[in-house]
Amino acid sequence: MMNDNEKQAAIETLNRIMELELAGVVRYTHYSLMVFGYNRIPIVSWLKGNADESMAHAGKAGEFVTMLGGHPSLKIGPLLETHQHDIGDILRESLEQESTTLKAYYDLLEQVEGKSVALEEYAREMILLEEMHLDEVNKMLRKPGEITPFSE
Repeated sequence: MMNDNEKQAAIETLNRIMELELAGVVRYTHYSLMVFGYNRIPIVSWLKGNADESMAHAGKAGEFVTMLGGHPSLKIGPLLETHQHDIGDILRESLEQESTTLKAYYDLLEQVEGKSVALEEYAREMILLEEMHLDEVNKMLRKPGEITPFSE
């Protein structure tokens, strides 16, 4: 069972997650508009799918905020316009965004572990999804035939 201070800390982290996920919606939508070239159609489709997924994740975080008696944030996480629209640049920015969001989910897990099964399971589920997404982006950044994970 969570006390009031623990609930407040979880609400703050959930609101940060919501803001980061909403920033993801904006970023992925923007990226999808800036892709040109032969591979445009599948990449745009993938980016739009990520925007939709980020929107769903933001909504889920907001539902937990209200479940705990909090007020969902109206803010959006940081948005950086690098004006770099090469697919590799977009994927590297995506990797950075997803890594930041993943850390927020780990922060939530640490806060609620052993105190709320619902929030703990939610955090674990989202960590799994984010880590799998990071792996997907990482594999897209590798050269064909390259086995070693991408790192900057």
